[in-house]
Amino acid sequence: MDSSYAFLRSSLGFPAEGLGRAEPATRARKSSLKINALLLVLISLATLALVSLWYSQSSSESNDLASSGKPAPWDARVLRASPGKHFRDAIRPDVKYITSWPAAGWTNDVMTMANMIYLGVITERVPILPPFTPSHVLQDGEAWVLPFGEVFDVPRMQKAMNIPILEWHDVKREEDGERDELGCWNIWEVTQHREAFPRYSSIPDYLNLDISYTLAPNWVKLWANVDSDPHATFWSLARLGYSETRDVNLRPPRFSPYNVSLPPDEQLLCYDYLYYVCAQQPYEYTWEYSPAWRFVAQHMHFTRRLERLANFYINRAIGIPDTEHTPAYIVIHARHRDFGDVCGDIPLQDCFAPLSAIARRVQEVKDELFQRKGLVVNHVLMTSDEDDPAWWQEVAELGWVKPDHSRTRQVYGTWYPVLIDAAIQSGAAGFVGTARSTMSVVAARRVAAWQDGAIRYVEWGRPGADDH
Repeated sequence: MDSSYAFLRSSLGFPAEGLGRAEPATRARKSSLKINALLLVLISLATLALVSLWYSQSSSESNDLASSGKPAPWDARVLRASPGKHFRDAIRPDVKYITSWPAAGWTNDVMTMANMIYLGVITERVPILPPFTPSHVLQDGEAWVLPFGEVFDVPRMQKAMNIPILEWHDVKREEDGERDELGCWNIWEVTQHREAFPRYSSIPDYLNLDISYTLAPNWVKLWANVDSDPHATFWSLARLGYSETRDVNLRPPRFSPYNVSLPPDEQLLCYDYLYYVCAQQPYEYTWEYSPAWRFVAQHMHFTRRLERLANFYINRAIGIPDTEHTPAYIVIHARHRDFGDVCGDIPLQDCFAPLSAIARRVQEVKDELFQRKGLVVNHVLMTSDEDDPAWWQEVAELGWVKPDHSRTRQVYGTWYPVLIDAAIQSGAAGFVGTARSTMSVVAARRVAAWQDGAIRYVEWGRPGADDH
């Protein structure tokens, strides 16, 4: 292994050897769960007393559980114990919670998590976040589920939002958790008229949850008579979290895989899938007003470890020492692989935007950064799923560079090319994305909000689509 990669792995907390089935950080965490559990048993009573005393001393501090940046083993306001074999052993009977399941590509699942947390905000419920599923990265190698907190800085997020945020491993042990029964709302079948089942996710099985779904009322849909749009609205879903509305909209639940029939749980509000949710119009993350972006997703910063890893890859790409300060750069996201299915009979070379169109957008970003901020940016990085060597040669001839992922999966795991690219995109002074790509949309929102950056999208789908 390259000594610099080995040093970086060590400094970022990755294990030194082999990857196996689990992602590195996940595997390391799981291997220490038993030790941690024993330690928690020994310190739990003392810690609970200290945490309770700390909260009672200051009402302002009690509203900021992340003020120290180091969360307690559990937050006594929202949990009564450390994770056990059943999630109800850990959650408090006087607190209400909310959860849902990821079931798409990683960026869509990030947006799903933000939507679920926003629903928690408006219903005053504590979100319990599931891990990400490797559905789209499995095509590139073996992978396992990825905890939210291994990607995003949860203490920072809690502090910024002033709310508690839990993950499923906070309420239930993963290595020996026993089956729990749970009633949830089925949104997918209502908003997708062609569907006859709730949205499938592998996460309930992973968490050993036996789910019984109840079909939601038709009025949760944004446009009830438009079959082509699958969106529900935040406040229509929020209504189901209150007894008066819930009770009058109950119908016979679907039997669970273990033949249990349960109405939607009142303490742990649960929905099958929350990607297609909006406030006022479909796909509104594209717009600045998006409440899920403004009140949640913009606070979902990457962990410092992932940010450092991104800077390492940027420095390597532009040819400066690993330890040198990372200069300002512009990043491009050219999404091709799965978008080719949308092109139909149009040849791919005519369907996808040519590099000349992308270069024109890059120059627009450079011009805006100079005019608005006096910033001259000389470095341009390309991130893309394109695998045509000839295309990449044209990229190089334009003077653009790319992150070298030739060993990323081997060194860090299958998840990490997409995670590193996302962190690289988000740290840019300027961004040029692919129109209608959720990865581009979220990256553009981050660059605009976090870096006060310049953003552009490149249109595609037909020859000359981005002419302007």
